[in-house]
Parts: sequence; C-alpha cells; structure tokens
Amino acid sequence: MAEKIVGTAREALADLKQRGVLYDGCTVMVGGFGLCGIPEQLIVALRDTGVKGITCISNNAGVDDWGLGLLLQTRQIARMVSSYVGENDTFEKQYLSGELEVEFNPQGTLAERIRAGGAGIPAFYTATGAGTLIAEGKETRRMRPPRHKARANAEDPSAGEREFVLETGLFADLALVKAHTADPFGNLVYRLTARNFNPMMATAAAFVVAEVEEIVPLGALEPDRVHTPGNYVDRLVKTTSEKRIEQRTTRPG
Repeated sequence: MAEKIVGTAREALADLKQRGVLYDGCTVMVGGFGLCGIPEQLIVALRDTGVKGITCISNNAGVDDWGLGLLLQTRQIARMVSSYVGENDTFEKQYLSGELEVEFNPQGTLAERIRAGGAGIPAFYTATGAGTLIAEGKETRRMRPPRHKARANAEDPSAGEREFVLETGLFADLALVKAHTADPFGNLVYRLTARNFNPMMATAAAFVVAEVEEIVPLGALEPDRVHTPGNYVDRLVKTTSEKRIEQRTTRPG
C-alpha cells in the first residue's frame, strides 16, 4: 500500500505542478457548504502555490477572509461553478466588475453534475431550470417523466410531457475534500452535515487530497461506516480545524 499520509497541507500539494495536476487554468473542486466541511488548510496551501486562472467548482465561495474567499482576494480564481455565493462581498465585486466569470447552478443540479462526472456520465436531462435563465443556450427536450410512462395515453402520446434541460457532468483535475476520520488507506468518514458535497467530489477528480481531523489504524473503521472508499483518495493530511461560524446570532444577555 502506497503511503498516502503527508505531514502538512502544503506538502500535500507541493509536487502537483510537476505532476501536471496543478497548472494555470486548471479545474479544482472544493468540498463544503458555507464554512461547514471545507478543507480550510488545503485552500490556504492552494493559495500558496500561486496557481492562477482556476476554474473552481464549489457550492459557494466562502467568506471574504476565509475559505475560497482567500483565493478570490489573490484573484487566483477566474471562473466559479457554484450554487450560492451570497456571503462574499469580494465575489460580488469581482463578478459585477467582470473580473470573475460565474456559472450558476441550482443546488441539486450542481450535486448531480458532480455525481455524474464521478460515475462517467457525460450528461443528463433534468426538469430543474427548464423555462428559466438556467436553460438559456442549453439543449432542451420534451419528454414524459419516468413515473408517468406506465400511465401513457395511447391516443395522446405527448400527454404528460414536460421540458427537460441537458446538463453536463463535471470532472476536475484536483478535488480538495474534508472528512472527519480516515485510515491510512484513505477510507473516509464524514461527520453530520460536513458530509455535504465532499463524497461526490472525491469521485470526480483525477487527483484527490483529503484533509481530516483524525487518522485511525487500518481496520479500525467499520466497512459499513465508510462514506468514501480509499481507492478514490490519493493523499491524506491531518490538520487542526478552525470552527468558524458564518453568521453568529445570539440572544440579548
């Protein structure tokens, strides 16, 4: 078994330029939802590589001074494929000024595009976004949803049809994911909502680096508890998480 564990986040990315994984214009998937389940130290390490022109696939863009907001500050991200980006003023300014290209996706569509990419599915049809700006410039097709096919009306074959939008699967050069527990082979277990986009991203990239809070001996994880099998994971780094709260709301004392 090849050694997957490295000492620091910076080490985890140190040779990826030489390996052709990281380069100006590369595509990187980054797990997380808001600040929950983000590979925060790997994002810092990615910033420190100096790679520019990144196409970043992530549900959101962090906040101004943490998460992917750090890469926006340094203008290393040229394009975002995202669902929700409303908490980042830097993102807003760069988008409105034309510095940052953005491809917005309904959240479920983004998740399915990533899952499809990991499963080797080049494209799929979905009713989400049909008839809206989301569908502009995309192939559409009228079909009957599968649940209605059994009740098809022979006299009117088009009965029950609706419009569907063709969406492409997503695949990246590099995926940075965050898990709670791993073993040396790279089997990963996520914790609660920090699971979010991480498992599907771990299947949808040519090279996968996982940032974890705990590494246990091989065999310590129950097979039924493993969310991401280790064959998808190329490197592991154990870091100390910084539990930031995106929006803190408290009651008066």
